[in-house]
Amino acid sequence: MSESKPQSYRMASIVERNIQELLARHQQAEQCRGLQDRLTDAITRFMGSVFFVYLHLILFAVWIATNLGWLPLPKFDPTFAILAISVSMEAIFLSTFVLITQRRMTAQAEQRADLNLQIGLLAEHEITHVLILVTEIAGRLGVKESENADLHELKQDVRPGEVLDKMEETQQQFK
Repeated sequence: MSESKPQSYRMASIVERNIQELLARHQQAEQCRGLQDRLTDAITRFMGSVFFVYLHLILFAVWIATNLGWLPLPKFDPTFAILAISVSMEAIFLSTFVLITQRRMTAQAEQRADLNLQIGLLAEHEITHVLILVTEIAGRLGVKESENADLHELKQDVRPGEVLDKMEETQQQFK
């Protein structure tokens, strides 16, 4: 049995166009970011790295070993009060940078969710119209399925506000 070579997959031009548009949007958004955002991202990226962890392990080990007298260096924080204050201040800054980054990421996620919702609503609207056309064609051709009662409901446009109201109403019933 001979192995056939898989045919090369050619992506639809619309998909390629969409990829290019998304990349261009990302680049544009990156260029529009201010110095503070870029600096915050750089700091958060560094603080979230394994190198940051190793650096702290080494720093704390030397600090503790020195102040316990295990190293031939002069003690500079025998009660470890300076270490405690330093670590507390660093924790404040670390959490602040993480919160700033999370806030921006949440805004980006909300923007993507809004885009997905708009695309979904548009697709729903388009499918409803296609269903109406196909049902009418099937009816003229005498296809019995075109008289299905479910089709009547499916041919109705979905109103997002009404769906959200129904979801909230249903959620209230389960609370």
